[in-house]
Amino acid sequence: MIEGIETNLLLNLLIVLGLAAMVAGFLAGLLGVGGGIIMVPALYYAFTILDFDILTRMHLAVGTSLAIIIPTSIISTKTHMEYDAVDFKIIKSFGIFVLIGVFFGTFLAVNLRTPALVLFFSIFAFFVGLFFIFLRENLMDNPKSLSSITKNITGLVVGFISVPLGIGGGSLMVPFMRTFGYDIRKSIGTAAAVGFLIAVTGAITMSVSGNIINNVTAPFSIGYVNLMGFVVFVPVTMIMARLGAKAVYKINKKVLSKFFGAFLLCVSIRSFIEYLNIN
Repeated sequence: MIEGIETNLLLNLLIVLGLAAMVAGFLAGLLGVGGGIIMVPALYYAFTILDFDILTRMHLAVGTSLAIIIPTSIISTKTHMEYDAVDFKIIKSFGIFVLIGVFFGTFLAVNLRTPALVLFFSIFAFFVGLFFIFLRENLMDNPKSLSSITKNITGLVVGFISVPLGIGGGSLMVPFMRTFGYDIRKSIGTAAAVGFLIAVTGAITMSVSGNIINNVTAPFSIGYVNLMGFVVFVPVTMIMARLGAKAVYKINKKVLSKFFGAFLLCVSIRSFIEYLNIN
């Protein structure tokens, strides 16, 4: 596999991964999306170039993305805490339900075939893109009290959906908190902290599940977590996540939100084409 790849191709691959890591890390801090929604297609592309087994290619992208989000979410959360923008009361109230959702989400992820995972990701990216273009900046800042059942169900859903997508849950948490009137900065900061819970639990369960199923032939992999992708992404995303988190308090994000939404629609279309090609 790797031995048969030309040096120039590997260099181009590292450049693509490095650029993707910069964008993913910055957006993780700036928009509270965890970066996974960018990292998953980038990793999938890289693993395709490296000719990793099609049966586990998307699973590796998902598991590796979750592992990468761990340090990214730590940096983002720490930075947002400096601005008192993390609501730990919400996290404590439904954290256990997020973790339960992660375990069920892992079970779903490891039992879905690569085409199904790609299609799932494509559909999700499409709707998140629409949210960023049309709704995100229109939600009002007027916090409403949340019932326990609302928070618990939300935790289950966020944890359950995040693992098969390889995301930190920010793409779900930010819209949820904004819908209930929370300030955009508080929403982003809290989403980053929730992303840490999801990423740690999801990466561990994906790694363990991959070892149990024992169908991963890709080199430098522990279950469904590829160490090569992890090593390339982590240093860059950690630096960029802090820069993105600081930029939240200095930049007008309206135009950026719409641009990011348009980008996600392109990712969605590209992922759907990939689904048609491999299905």
